[in-house]
Amino acid sequence: MSPSDAVIPPVGTASLPEVHRSVAVPNAGGFLRKLFAFMGPGYLVAVGYMDPGNWATSLAGGSAFGYTLLSVALTSSVMAILLQALCVRIGVATGRDLAQLCRERFPKFVSYPLWFLAEIAICATDLAELIGTAIALELLFGIPLLYGVMLTAFDAILILWLQSKGVRWLEALVFGLIVLIVGCFGVQIVLSQPDWAAVLNGYIPAVSIVTNQTQLYIAMGILGATVMPHNLYLHTAIVQSRAWTRDEPGKREAIRFATIDSSIALVLALFINSSILILAAATFHASGNTEVAEIGDAYQLMSPLLGSGLAASLFAIALLFCGLNATVTTTLAGQVVMEGFLRFKLSPVLRRLVTRLIAIVPAVAVTWIYGSSGTAELLILSQVVLSLQLPFAVIPLMMFAGDRLQLGTFRAPRWQLVCGWSIAAIMVGLNLKLLADALFGG
Repeated sequence: MSPSDAVIPPVGTASLPEVHRSVAVPNAGGFLRKLFAFMGPGYLVAVGYMDPGNWATSLAGGSAFGYTLLSVALTSSVMAILLQALCVRIGVATGRDLAQLCRERFPKFVSYPLWFLAEIAICATDLAELIGTAIALELLFGIPLLYGVMLTAFDAILILWLQSKGVRWLEALVFGLIVLIVGCFGVQIVLSQPDWAAVLNGYIPAVSIVTNQTQLYIAMGILGATVMPHNLYLHTAIVQSRAWTRDEPGKREAIRFATIDSSIALVLALFINSSILILAAATFHASGNTEVAEIGDAYQLMSPLLGSGLAASLFAIALLFCGLNATVTTTLAGQVVMEGFLRFKLSPVLRRLVTRLIAIVPAVAVTWIYGSSGTAELLILSQVVLSLQLPFAVIPLMMFAGDRLQLGTFRAPRWQLVCGWSIAAIMVGLNLKLLADALFGG
């Protein structure tokens, strides 16, 4: 067997076996027809980059520092595009997901801690989605936050029903909701009338992001909310839902089209994340409201500041759609991580309930004690936790991406490896500085 021929997984060990190679890829046809066959996994991954955790960090960053942290959103998205492209390459070339590779290539004293950290990241993500969805239900329908938190435990029913219909149904739901979210933010940006010169200047990195501890803390939250650990595991698995030809040309074609798919989807995610921050900067920072971090406070202030109730309504609707969308990815990522690391299967219903119940405990505690006033801090903290977990997913990803023995001719190009390892080094450095500031910087 040539190095370029990935080992076909034995029966029962395929990633996400319910959808593995379930979507046909045409052998003939034009560029658009083949791209359409591969479109979908990128959008499932992209929703993790626009979940309610992003809202809290972007609202806090935009209201406190104006457009300054737009550079962090842009940099994080560029990092994400490269890392997800490497996920595509690994998933297609090896026929394994990242969790399976960690289990197979690392000793147990390494793989088990990696599994535990991945589970923490998934629970932190689920916590953000749970709180964000509950806040949206409260804003739109007046459901008390505590009841909304409990109601979100039952969102598994819709997801599981769609999953039983096939992965294309899930992808269609996600794509449709993303389009609606983009539309909501497009209208809100027009109503907020931002300073476009300041917006463009905000995409240029500022030294204060590293020197100012508060900016760094929120920047790390934006990084953790954008480049999400569980998405690296998920993408290596979900890309295998396409039934491409297993020879070398077929794999190269699959890598090409799946990379285009994820890159387009992540550009849309960048637009949404930038929109939240721009909206906060134009609406709150410009009016002197520099401490708006609670999503509920942003909703209440938006109508009087913009002179339109439409913006606030669209804000809450987009939040609800983002929360519903993101639950899809955490459910699938939880399945990938558990089955890949432990080779232990739970029914999708039980897996979803276990993950959600773990996330519900801190959410219920905070809403019971503090009400809505404590949710912003919990949301931002959850995203910083994700940022601290990132190196433990990115470093194994980079190790496999540069492994010529494992990938053969599909080993990542040198420039991607240099950029990827640089990203890993930046993440480790920022995490160390954040921890040093927390321990010794007051």
